[in-house]
Amino acid sequence: MTLPALSDLTAFVTIANQRSFRKAADELGVSPSTLSHVMRGLERDMDVRLLHRTTRSVSLTEAGERLLARLQPVLQELAVVLDGVNEFRARPTGTLRINSSEPAARLLLQTVVPAYLARYPEVALDLVTENRLVDIVAEGFDAGIRLGEAVPQDMHAVAFGGRMRFLALASPAYLAEHPAPHTPDELMNHRCIRGRMPNGKLYRWDFERQGQALAIDPPGFLTLDHLGLMVESAAMGMGIAYVAELSARPWLEAGTLVPVLPDWAPASSGLCLYYPGHRHMPLALRAFIDVLGEVFAHNARPA
Repeated sequence: MTLPALSDLTAFVTIANQRSFRKAADELGVSPSTLSHVMRGLERDMDVRLLHRTTRSVSLTEAGERLLARLQPVLQELAVVLDGVNEFRARPTGTLRINSSEPAARLLLQTVVPAYLARYPEVALDLVTENRLVDIVAEGFDAGIRLGEAVPQDMHAVAFGGRMRFLALASPAYLAEHPAPHTPDELMNHRCIRGRMPNGKLYRWDFERQGQALAIDPPGFLTLDHLGLMVESAAMGMGIAYVAELSARPWLEAGTLVPVLPDWAPASSGLCLYYPGHRHMPLALRAFIDVLGEVFAHNARPA
């Protein structure tokens, strides 16, 4: 058997994780046809079929499943070895991949990212925003950014930006026609904009005041799966939305949205950058954490 090229094995792992030639090709920066040719060559050299292909899907054969299970840890360990060599470089280089929520990414773009890229022009920052929690190790990210309570327990984390409130928000125009509620229970009589999570469940509205906690599932005449659309709909006067304050900060500052029940607004633990503690930290990530700490000097701390 001909020893496969490392690039071919990497391509196989990417296809296996994405279950799609097109998505894998986008990630690797090649065409789907090129990737298909690579896989045919790999299967020929190994003399075994690794993938089941149809016009709509890709799945692994038994041999492919076994190869993926053994190969993925090897490639991850190889990345650790190469990252260790990078410590001998004078400056960080390469690509830094971070998975983040959209509001957190906007905050970073306004604060940390410009300073980081100006200081380390040899680094390419790949900032991916998705409305779902991902396994950053399995999906090839160096780090993730989420609310502190959503960070997996086996990860190391750095908190930044301080504590964050969740607010019920509405436009002045809506409140002019619909008197503001005085208690969370009164939301049941309002037009509410609900948020749907990636798992299909509706996001619950949690409130707290002086030790009293309430969870409300108000009637939703409009349900959306994107925070930005929820905020914009509320700003247009469509109803009351419940989001993290960070998501609505520009509208709050402009006065196009105002808090509803602000005395009942619960505070979360705030944002955290998190990364796997069992792997060697890439130099580019270490530098990003340093800049993060400088920008949020009074808030960044080990979590």
